[in-house]
Amino acid sequence: IWTDQNDSLSQRDVGWLQIYCESNQETQDTIPQAFKIAEELQMPVMIVLDAFFLSHTYEIVDIIKKEDVRKFLPEYKPDIKIDTKDPHSFGNLGAPDVYMELRYMIQEAMEKGIEVVKRVDKEFEEIFGRGYGLIEPYKCDDADTILVTSGTVSSTTRAVIDQMRDEGIKIGSLKIRVFRPFPFEEVFEVLSKAKKVAVIDRNISFGNGGIFYQEIKSALYGRTDIPIVGYIAGLGGRDITPSVVREIADKAIGDDKPERYINWIGVKK
Repeated sequence: IWTDQNDSLSQRDVGWLQIYCESNQETQDTIPQAFKIAEELQMPVMIVLDAFFLSHTYEIVDIIKKEDVRKFLPEYKPDIKIDTKDPHSFGNLGAPDVYMELRYMIQEAMEKGIEVVKRVDKEFEEIFGRGYGLIEPYKCDDADTILVTSGTVSSTTRAVIDQMRDEGIKIGSLKIRVFRPFPFEEVFEVLSKAKKVAVIDRNISFGNGGIFYQEIKSALYGRTDIPIVGYIAGLGGRDITPSVVREIADKAIGDDKPERYINWIGVKK
């Protein structure tokens, strides 16, 4: 029950969209967006928030009004209905003659998801004044080093970025909000300008490394020779404090030829 991302990321290949929220405000705002996205794509949307850090703490939230949600969400008219006068079976296992086509349809819908999520987020922003996008770069335009984050650690990281900028260090951060479908082109556009990339993962794929790290490497593979280093931190609810983020940032900046590309931070000896 403690915060890390292994539970949601273990389901990354089952055909659900995944959106990782940084705050309670973003979580609330993502709920009506998720309904609209799911209804258009006919795909389930998983909204992910950090347990305890968000679910069991107080935070000021601008509660959206029901009448405004009704303006944003159209009346639901399902294409497929349960009709007792015209019975059908739903969700049965597909035989080999249709199974591959079903998988292909899921992939097509997932690929369309990038533009649908962007459009729905923009529509939400026009009504409520808040938008989140697929990713959120922070002070990345001239950054030599960029830290990649997700969830609540993104807020902590931005505070550390501000401190390091005051010290004259060119560093930025990139928050990944939408993990599935993964925004490869948007990520590449931001990270390709950097000299170093460090990925903070609150998860672990045993035998490999951090799961966001794998996706970031995939986004940049064959298109740039920027070194990408992964850092595993904060598993099982362990807090990722500003000092932890600073440690990761200093390691990333200072290590021009990293010997290890998967590093564990804060492991007790």
